[in-house]
Amino acid sequence: MNWNLEGGVAVITGAGSGIGRALANRLASEKMSLALADCDAAGLEETRFQLATCGQTVSTHLVDVSDLKRVEQFSADVIASHGRVTLLINNAGVAMHGTVEELSIDEIAWLMGINYWGVVYGVKTFLPLLRRQPRAHIVNVSSIYGMISPSGQSAYCSSKFAVRGFTEALLHELEGSTIGVSCVHPGGIRTAVARRARIAAKSDPAHAALTIQRFDRLALTPPEAAADIIVDGVRRGKSRVLVGKDAVHIDRLQRLFPIRYWNSLVKRGRKLEEWEAKNKGA
Repeated sequence: MNWNLEGGVAVITGAGSGIGRALANRLASEKMSLALADCDAAGLEETRFQLATCGQTVSTHLVDVSDLKRVEQFSADVIASHGRVTLLINNAGVAMHGTVEELSIDEIAWLMGINYWGVVYGVKTFLPLLRRQPRAHIVNVSSIYGMISPSGQSAYCSSKFAVRGFTEALLHELEGSTIGVSCVHPGGIRTAVARRARIAAKSDPAHAALTIQRFDRLALTPPEAAADIIVDGVRRGKSRVLVGKDAVHIDRLQRLFPIRYWNSLVKRGRKLEEWEAKNKGA
């Protein structure tokens, strides 16, 4: 049975761009009030501007999700503005290019603070508020890189695998309660996350640029389509939400070949590059 979201209050982190902004627009169309968080003031203001005529109550909050005290204050501000929370979407995330040898401990810690601890802080802080509702839901955004591990993405994959494990355990712990849980695994989404990625201080910028070009070429799913898939998953109470045909394909490949999937993906990537080079300018 589909959950009617109308009249609820959604908290969305990373709402200043990409999937977070698309989710804000989609949930406003579902007639939900919104509490939107991001550390990018300009991006957050742009999202607010897009929602100016949505007819719903919208509050915006500058939040660094890696700062527990700030997340706790954020939850208090949300209650002051909206009175309750029915949907929590931990979407904020960052990327970083670099191999294990290139990455410093501080660089890995920075990424984990946002991608993993930001999710943990969000859940721990808002879960008591969600418990007060007759029905509520938590969405934690992992990645298809929470299922496979490309070279050069050790820090990012570590964070997204951690989000997946944390979310699946949470799902089992909350089974039978009034709170649903979804782990979201986007494939290539047309957002700026790759272009905004940090590059490890010891990494080759040219190699990182090539990785970004490949991502942009393969990122086929618009954020609006991603938001539709995620919201549909929430309404239907799905515990795992794969976003994009590439995510569905990679999930199957990893299940069939838990170790050898990487060789298959590399071969497919090389064939695509050869085809594009051959047909360039045709």
